[in-house]
Amino acid sequence: VQLQASGGGLVQAGDSLRLSCAAFGFTSDHYAIGWFRQAPGKAREGLCVISNRDSSEFCQDFVKGRFTISIDNAKNTVYLQMNDLKPEDTAVYSCAAEKSPVRRAKFSPTYWGQGTQVTVSS
Repeated sequence: VQLQASGGGLVQAGDSLRLSCAAFGFTSDHYAIGWFRQAPGKAREGLCVISNRDSSEFCQDFVKGRFTISIDNAKNTVYLQMNDLKPEDTAVYSCAAEKSPVRRAKFSPTYWGQGTQVTVSS
């Protein structure tokens, strides 16, 4: 399994960005695909996760209302729509996957893609 994240960039506070995670090599199994971020000097934090089988999804409370995860199975691509971005959203965003149904906050991926930098200026 390979994951390729894209869509990061430099934006201003209040702007929106949509990140994409293209997945390659999935079998017919059930996968959970999600997004993490890591800001400089801070621990990595999980954001949202979605199932490739039934599109069930989960997002952490601190991003609900601003971030939305979705999947296009025809394109094997997961999206993270981020609205009303704030300077504290500045981080490297990575997508990851595990061969499992969505386990909400217990999401523990074994496959990782490279990160994409998101920088939000005030």
